[in-house]
Amino acid sequence: MKKLLVLALAMFMILSLAACNNTAPPASISNSGQTPPVGKSGGEKMKIGISLPTQREERWVLDKEAFERVAGELGIEALIQIADNDAGRQQSQCENLISQDIEALIIAPHDADAAANIANMAKEAGIPIISYDRLVQSAEIDLYVTFDQYKIGQLMGEYVVRNVESGNIVVLSGDPGDPTCIPLKQGAMDTIKSKVDSGDYKIVMEQECMDWEPKEALKHAENALTANNNDIAAFIAPNDGTAGGIIQALAAQGLDGIVVVTGQDAEEDAIARVIEGTQSMTVYFDCAEMAEATLKATVRILTNQSYSDLGRSGKEFNGKIDVPTLEFPPYELNKNNYKDFGF
Repeated sequence: MKKLLVLALAMFMILSLAACNNTAPPASISNSGQTPPVGKSGGEKMKIGISLPTQREERWVLDKEAFERVAGELGIEALIQIADNDAGRQQSQCENLISQDIEALIIAPHDADAAANIANMAKEAGIPIISYDRLVQSAEIDLYVTFDQYKIGQLMGEYVVRNVESGNIVVLSGDPGDPTCIPLKQGAMDTIKSKVDSGDYKIVMEQECMDWEPKEALKHAENALTANNNDIAAFIAPNDGTAGGIIQALAAQGLDGIVVVTGQDAEEDAIARVIEGTQSMTVYFDCAEMAEATLKATVRILTNQSYSDLGRSGKEFNGKIDVPTLEFPPYELNKNNYKDFGF
């Protein structure tokens, strides 16, 4: 009888241990990766694809670095592809990511209209798609994470209004395939409208810069200066790269540091130009903050949790649906306050 009791107790302990060992650990997204998010395949890590448009600009290098760092902290396997400003390459790369059984796709589209094909492929595969910085058009998107593009334009316009009483103004915008150019330019135009309406400002050129290329801005600036006998009071440049092209054209005429030039992205070279006085201002935003929020929101989407606390929530229409958004604020950086941003 005693032997039977011992055997029964031993069997109970073996079964209890087996039950404990078959219990999966809970997923966590808030402890810097101490317990990695569990993937849908039962593995230890979620596999998330990330498609970025370029590494030609410093800000996109910083985005990539931020995604890599945060993915490591959260215990996520991040598969990052760079499209090099080629919509066809971006589609091919995303097809490859989808074939690798990713659980979500984060995409900053080079061409927002063409990227609708990528979004449709992801949806057919049952993969949530998150639009990063640039909104994929005319497709079902689970989330759009961005900076307040209209506010960025406003900050540029406000600087011009504060520092230019009157004169000829050149307004440049970014790549026509990038939908962020629309609210960005609108913010600037709305801000200078009263000066234009009064006749204080005369807009003598409006041009797009393909692929946000500095050489495009250089060409437009040279043409504007030639057509107006160098009589330009301000250039509203859509980013720091194009600002650099404009300043190159101004320097050739001895006008660098005299004509107001805006920018955005707070690139290292741009901040140096702001300090020396050849670029008037830039717009600062925290790429690391946005990349972190994007990855955390993606994990929460995959685990059916709310992400509304990660940024300012809203909606933006992309031609098909009102896409849920998380938005982050930009800030003016100039020669008087650049130290406030740690530079």
